[in-house]
Amino acid sequence: MCQVDEDYHGPLQRAEVPSVSKKCVKCKEATAAVVIRAGDAYCRGCFKEYFIHKFRAMLGKNRVIFPGEKVLLAVSGGPSSCSMLRQVQEGLSHNAHKKLRFLPGVVFIDEGGAVGQSVEERQRTVAELHAVFKATSFPFHMVPLEQVLDLPSSVVVTAASPSERAASAYKAAVDHFIQSDTTSCVTPRQQEETLLPDVQESHTHSLQQLIGSAKTLTAKEELLNTLRQHLLVHTARTEGYSKVMLGDNCTRLAVKLLSSISLGRGAQLAQDTGFSDSRYGDIMLLRPMTEYSAKEIAYYNRMFRVPAVFTASLDTRTADKSSIQHLTESFVIKLQADFPSTVSTIYRTSEKLQTACRSSSTEECWDRCLLCVCALDTAAENASAFKATLISEQLSQSKSPKATRPNPESTAPAGQCCSPAGGGDCGKAASDGGCCSSAKAPETAHLRSLLCYSCQLTIKDMSSVEHLPQYILSEAQRRRRRSQMRQEIRDFLLDEADEG
Repeated sequence: MCQVDEDYHGPLQRAEVPSVSKKCVKCKEATAAVVIRAGDAYCRGCFKEYFIHKFRAMLGKNRVIFPGEKVLLAVSGGPSSCSMLRQVQEGLSHNAHKKLRFLPGVVFIDEGGAVGQSVEERQRTVAELHAVFKATSFPFHMVPLEQVLDLPSSVVVTAASPSERAASAYKAAVDHFIQSDTTSCVTPRQQEETLLPDVQESHTHSLQQLIGSAKTLTAKEELLNTLRQHLLVHTARTEGYSKVMLGDNCTRLAVKLLSSISLGRGAQLAQDTGFSDSRYGDIMLLRPMTEYSAKEIAYYNRMFRVPAVFTASLDTRTADKSSIQHLTESFVIKLQADFPSTVSTIYRTSEKLQTACRSSSTEECWDRCLLCVCALDTAAENASAFKATLISEQLSQSKSPKATRPNPESTAPAGQCCSPAGGGDCGKAASDGGCCSSAKAPETAHLRSLLCYSCQLTIKDMSSVEHLPQYILSEAQRRRRRSQMRQEIRDFLLDEADEG
């Protein structure tokens, strides 16, 4: 502590600033070429070994990818996902010290239609990525985001997960792989190409209507992330992959952690930011780049010429306050510039989180969110913050008796459609027996009851739920019918206590 008679006139010591003129902290011989953190200066060779070791160690520590398993690499063209693709290439090369033992494939989802790109811009991006994927000799698939409109309802249903294998089973599988004829497993397969199909203009227009129905950029980004994940899972299932690798790095996950808390996804943080995510049952999402910061990836890509392709997103060239996600990203990056341990501290906190819910094998389909397929967090007690929020929302939306007086100009008479005179009916009266205006509110309320709290906020920001893909609406109708049937026969069902 400071003393009253302390002498402050002594010479000040200047902190030594790390520079690239130092020797490498690992080999102690070569001149440092890159400084990752204060005191961590590496030469070119040691930095490459350090980078590759972190990727192999992450996969080896978790032991979720068994030998001979098909793994799909989700590559968006950004620095992180392209660096992940390069690490898999290095791990499967003939001169690799410890070769990777899985069979990789690559998928790219073209989101140009959602962000308003022209056909020429989309073709240019696809051509650049096609050249990158062609050089890897891996099978690759290029899928337009418009295909999400034709997905089956099984995408949002948790499939039966394979039986969990013990830790000893992994070692036995590796030993069997080594003893067997490994050449048949690691020999590159014939490169299969699934090029980008021709997209109909009507599908692109429907996709833009879906994204445009969200009023805020925050809701648009959440909706786009959900649709992208659904399409990734569907592609993995149809092509026979059991794992999907995502390119989320430590910086992105730190931003995602804080923004998810702001968006009400606190109950889903362990699945949204963890290394493995098994919410879909048969398809497991993996994040092997979680130990890398954006700075490390940028250094590696530049030093070793890793190709990357810029793809525009919804928040490209927008202000910091345009969305919660963009504002959180700006806050974390600016804080990281002054305090270099910010990102790692935030991410280390997320590593300690666990999902406090039942296992996926015991959960019914109606216990999961219709959009993000996570466990519902809306079954809260009456004396909870969630119930208090709902009550406040209901009171704020309630109207006075004067305001609820019917308006003769805006209210349609009984038996008459809601459409204006001379404009024809709305098309619902003939098929469903009622006007769409009378059924719109109950359908929206029922849809929100099938969602978690965060997805409810996303749907709340949408102008109309009619723009949602048909597979989501049909699954909502199926769950609604099953719920009604369950209510009808609930007196004849046995409780879990009775079964025991």
